[in-house]
This record gives sequence, C-alpha cells and structure tokens, in this order.
Amino acid sequence: MRNPIIEYIEANSADLCLMSDKIFNHPEIAFNEYYATDILTKWLEENDYLVVKGVGGIETAFKATYQFGEGGPSIGLLCEYDALKIGHACGHHMQGPVMLLAANAVKKLYHKKPFTLVIYGTPAEEGGQGKRIMMENGSFQDIEVALMTHAASYTTVDIKSLSGSKWSAEFKGVAAHESLKPEASRSALDAMILAFQGIEFLRGHVKEDVKFMYQVDNCTDTPNNADATIAKCNIVIRTYQDEDLGILEERLEAVLSGAAMMTGTKVKTQKLSTAKGKLPSLSLNKIFMDHAEQLQAPNRIPYRERTGSTDFGYVTHIMPGAVIRFPVAPENVTTHSYEFLDYASGEVAHEGIKLAAKIIALTAIDLIEEEEKLAAVKEEFLRRKQNIQPESAVNII
Repeated sequence: MRNPIIEYIEANSADLCLMSDKIFNHPEIAFNEYYATDILTKWLEENDYLVVKGVGGIETAFKATYQFGEGGPSIGLLCEYDALKIGHACGHHMQGPVMLLAANAVKKLYHKKPFTLVIYGTPAEEGGQGKRIMMENGSFQDIEVALMTHAASYTTVDIKSLSGSKWSAEFKGVAAHESLKPEASRSALDAMILAFQGIEFLRGHVKEDVKFMYQVDNCTDTPNNADATIAKCNIVIRTYQDEDLGILEERLEAVLSGAAMMTGTKVKTQKLSTAKGKLPSLSLNKIFMDHAEQLQAPNRIPYRERTGSTDFGYVTHIMPGAVIRFPVAPENVTTHSYEFLDYASGEVAHEGIKLAAKIIALTAIDLIEEEEKLAAVKEEFLRRKQNIQPESAVNII
C-alpha cells in the first residue's frame, strides 16, 4: 500500500493544506475553537464520516467515524487545534488536516480487512486538559490505539513527558502600624518570600529531573489587592517520574506551612490541576520511525527521551498511544515562540503535513493488516501497566 498511499496524499493535499493555513489565520485559545471545529467537521461530513459534535463534555470537541466491514481493529486518530495567546505557535492547526488527509487515504485505498477509523477532535491541550475532561465523560472507549502527530524541528518520537501539578497558595497576615506597633503585624508578603526561598533550597534535595516554578499572583500594595494582608502565588511542580509526584507535593506543602509558621501567618493551599506523564509505547514509536526512514523524512533523530507535559499522557494510560513529530522549523527554533510562527504556515509546513499524513496512514494500515503488530503493541502496553519492562524495549529504542 505504500506507493498508492503516497500518491494519494500528494495528489489530494492542497485543500487540506489550505485548511491548515485558514485555522492558522484564525487562532482560538482553549475551549473557544469554534472556527476550527466547524471547518474540520464540515469537511468530515462532506466526505461521508459519521460526525458527532460536542462529545466528552466539551462544546468544541468532536468525533468522526468511518467503518469498513464488520469487526476489525478500531484505530483512533487524535487531533488538537487550540492556539496559544500569541497564535498557533505550537502547530496545532496542522494536526486536524493531517488526520483528515491520512484517514481519507486509508478510507479510499484500503479494502482488504475490516476496520474502524475514529477521528477525535480534542480541544484545549494548552493548559485546559481537554483530553482528561473528555476521558472523564466517556470518550476514547471505542478505540484500541491512539495515534497523534505534532509539529517540531525534527522527525522523531517521544519516550517520556512531564507529569506534575499546579498549586495556589494564599497567605493571610495581620495588619498593624509598622512604626508604632510592629510587633503586632504579621506579613503575608514575608511569608510568600520565605516560601519561595524554601522552594529554592528544596531544589538541591530532589532528583535532577524535578522542576519547581512559581509566580506572584497578588500581594501587599500591588494594584487590585483587596486586602493588604493577603499574598497569593502559584507554584508548578514538574517531574518525569509519575511515582514521585505525591512526595514532591507533600514536601511543597511542608515548605508552605513552614513559611506560615515562621511568620505567624496562615496559609490556604489548593491543587489547581494535574498532568500525567506518558506511558510510552516503544513498539508504536518503532512503526512510526520505520515509515519515516522509508520515506526519507528530513531531520530524523531516533527518539526524544523527554518532552513537555501534555494531556495526551492521560490517554496513554488507558490504551497504547504515540506521537510522530514532523519538522517544519529549523533545529534552533522551538514551539511556543514568536519565531515558530514564521514557519507554521506556507510551503514547508505543507510538506510537513503531507509527511505526517503518510506516516499516520501507513501506520494505521500496518495495525489493521498485520495482526501481530497490533498484538505486540497491546502486549507492551499491558506489561507497562503492570510495571513490567517489555522484553523488546531495548531493541525498539
């Protein structure tokens, strides 16, 4: 199927590359992706997919299904389309067109064995954890494997992603005249500064992959502060070890409580959100990279040991899942930057879309056609869920 798939994608990519540029020119942040949802679902309906909008409890999410025959594997093709505040600087506008192009290539050309393709539109990856919300509302239960793609500077795959949590802390002090009766005052600002200092000391007593980030939300004498005795901040914990997150959270809470004790203030903490690290599928990664090599994809590197946080991590804990990254920008240009915007549309981006669609389509056909490949992917997933290192892992990476 390799040559027909390649030829089909090359011949039918123009409209979908144009769609990518249109979404790029209409950036929408988390939970507001109405233009992107509309343009993607209209194309799917016009091409005879069964489309359901507003799935998973999110108005801008959707599911589109195509079934060939009875039975066979159900392959999930997940796409994002939310932008950052600066625009589509993470390349999510390309993901939907990639999946539509890949799905239609399989739909039009593969007629040997039964299968189902399920395209999930997943909003709000950038901080909104759309996929987690969708999971909690029943999405993804009808697929056996989840395939994704993402723009980058390389052709590669990921092994780990960051897990972590975001916290708010509010310190409450006591106001008193700093000259006439300083002994009665209790400074919320002092408590927050001490907490930040405690976090700095904590950095030297955790594993090297652990990151702490903090920022002032509101404090004494800043504009819009309703109470001069209150200081608020946000703290983020990041780690590549899911199992370490609980103890890191306990230690953070101890630092915050200690800062309140030292200053005679009170502190109220709240966990605002969490991120789950990926459960890697090295066998899916290998299928992706085998096709990338056969296609002579540019800027190939074997794999990325570590990447940022993503709500796709949640999905990989209920089924095998992997992301193929495709190059659209030079090696020194990262996503989430203004510079990336210069490369996110136009000819190079279009070549990236076609490359990613070919890899996704060929991988989907592998999983449908070669039962042993899908079985190996599922076996690796089950062993990882049981915390057993798959025997083939060393060979795969």
